[in-house]
Amino acid sequence: MATFLICINLFAQTLETSSDTLKTIELSEIVISNDYLAKKTQPFSFQNVDINLIKSKNTGLEPSFLLSETPSMTVYSDAGSYQGYSYFRLRGIDQTRINMTLDGVPLNEPEDQGVYFSNYPDILNSISKIQIQRGVGLSKNGNASYAGSIQLFSPNLFDSTSTRFGVGYGSFNTYRLFGEHKQAGNNKGLYLRASHLNSDGYKNRSANNSSSIFYSAGTIIGNHKLKLTGFAGTQKNEMAWLGISQEQINQDPKFNTNSQEDDQFSQSLTQLQHTALLSEKWTINSSVYFNYLNGNYDFDFNNFLGLPSTQELYNYAFKSYFLGLFSNINLETENINWTTGIHINDYQRQHTGSERTFGQIYVNTGFRNELSGFSRIELSFGRMVLLGDLQLRNSTFEYEGNVEMEDLSWTFLNPKVGATYNVNSKTSIYYSVGKTSREPTRNDIFGGSDDLLSDEFGNPFLFITDAESVLDHEMGIRYSSSPFSANINGYLMDFENEIVLNGQFGPNGLVLNDNVEQSTRMGLELELVAKPTPNIKLINQSSFNRSRIKEQNETFQPILTPSVIINQDIIYSIGKIEAGLTGRYQSSSFIDFSNDNEIEGYFLLSGRLTYSHSKWTFTGILNNITNIQYFNNGYVDFDGTNKYFVQAPINFYGMITFQL
Repeated sequence: MATFLICINLFAQTLETSSDTLKTIELSEIVISNDYLAKKTQPFSFQNVDINLIKSKNTGLEPSFLLSETPSMTVYSDAGSYQGYSYFRLRGIDQTRINMTLDGVPLNEPEDQGVYFSNYPDILNSISKIQIQRGVGLSKNGNASYAGSIQLFSPNLFDSTSTRFGVGYGSFNTYRLFGEHKQAGNNKGLYLRASHLNSDGYKNRSANNSSSIFYSAGTIIGNHKLKLTGFAGTQKNEMAWLGISQEQINQDPKFNTNSQEDDQFSQSLTQLQHTALLSEKWTINSSVYFNYLNGNYDFDFNNFLGLPSTQELYNYAFKSYFLGLFSNINLETENINWTTGIHINDYQRQHTGSERTFGQIYVNTGFRNELSGFSRIELSFGRMVLLGDLQLRNSTFEYEGNVEMEDLSWTFLNPKVGATYNVNSKTSIYYSVGKTSREPTRNDIFGGSDDLLSDEFGNPFLFITDAESVLDHEMGIRYSSSPFSANINGYLMDFENEIVLNGQFGPNGLVLNDNVEQSTRMGLELELVAKPTPNIKLINQSSFNRSRIKEQNETFQPILTPSVIINQDIIYSIGKIEAGLTGRYQSSSFIDFSNDNEIEGYFLLSGRLTYSHSKWTFTGILNNITNIQYFNNGYVDFDGTNKYFVQAPINFYGMITFQL
């Protein structure tokens, strides 16, 4: 699905001198979204992603691929290439259980709780910071931080003035054009960017065509800061979301099981932020946002069942409105950092089902509303820092359609406590334990139906209505020095009533879930950075996972959860040249609950070369250098046949950027 996003944010600038220098500088360092940003004094597993490294690899590809180079992340794409729909998992848990925000604004759609980055084409081109929190982390707005969270931050408005243009082309007729302008001065800042992307996709008939704009404007007036940010995207996709069998792969690995199915979506998200510096210790951060979605996709039911396609073709259309606001107050002294806040939103999505011959079949509307509040305090005692975080969250679901159903409501109390001990200026150790809960998605509640079904007496067929929860233990050590730094984190996640894939599909082709009796996920995550010489930098981001599900006296491993993931970057720079080599090893993982079928492990090697001269930068990227055939996702079909998603063989991309 495609998305059209517009944001409005308040940001501050860094001034050199003024008659009110102290207050202005303090205000410029306060950002609303920082209320949800983890710091090294806090006892959680988090990673501030190297944005410069991200930008050096970014060719307009789906963010999922770049994020997958961090610990515990897996990724795959429908088209086999790097644009269009892609999906990721964190600690083996899918992205509907991962909280995602832009400057504190929820990106997860409240009904299905998913985020489709393909709806935000080229978004990483306008992102100034990315933080990944693994595990429950800090309290945040929107969807539960079940597996973790990904927080994106809009451009810094006040640091520089520049204009930049870029053009790139690569395999599968993939190209990107963009232009960007920043201007700063006189307590004001402006940012504008426009992009157009296209790719034919690796699979046959799997093209993606998309465009986006991103803008941001801000100002500081006395002790007040305002920021308006807008992001808008629209796209069209040739659909390729069905896997293919090994027999089909042997005949043609580019085979697309989908028929003549397309989708197109547009979406907008608008956010306005205000920050008020009440004193040297007190600040208030507030934000209001609005999200609009409109689009549709085709579904060939006969083809989905393995039957010959006919003139019959279904279409599912969506139109949604998502309005929300949040406000936080913060007190910061030498030994106390206290933040408390409230978040409220109102959401509705209209669903329209039609068939090419019969026309409209149904119309229904789902309503999701949320009210939540949190309070967090951080106390410092010498080398020890103690943290407590408590969130109260209520979520409701209402439905209007041909079948009547009672409203559903869930209320959660999510506590988190932990401690950090600073051994010395370079080393700290931490431990935290936290609980969070999550309500089922609309697809879980309706058993995969887009229009609610009923029995002969008119009673609704409801499937999963119980919430799931997790108790998450995180323990780690952080070490930082000039030639070497390390973050080592161990975790144990104990789930209650976890909602997991059951290997079946609903009537509209969406995967189905079930609650399981007991499940645990535990593992070790490593982030190691070393600079043995001034010209060489080594980055290792690895994870080791041991997860188990217990159901009806049977114990098995969850699907699509590899036990070992190793990412290794080697970067060499000299003068105007930088060369990088990236290796990724991902072990095998099961694709069914019986643990009889799996996708094999693989080792992937990619390289890049960048040359900068004056205002020009030239970059060449070669992916899958050894030209292996590999799968990173699969499932067992109705007839027992294994279906896989083949990813691209060796491919290239080149780009040129010019900066004024």
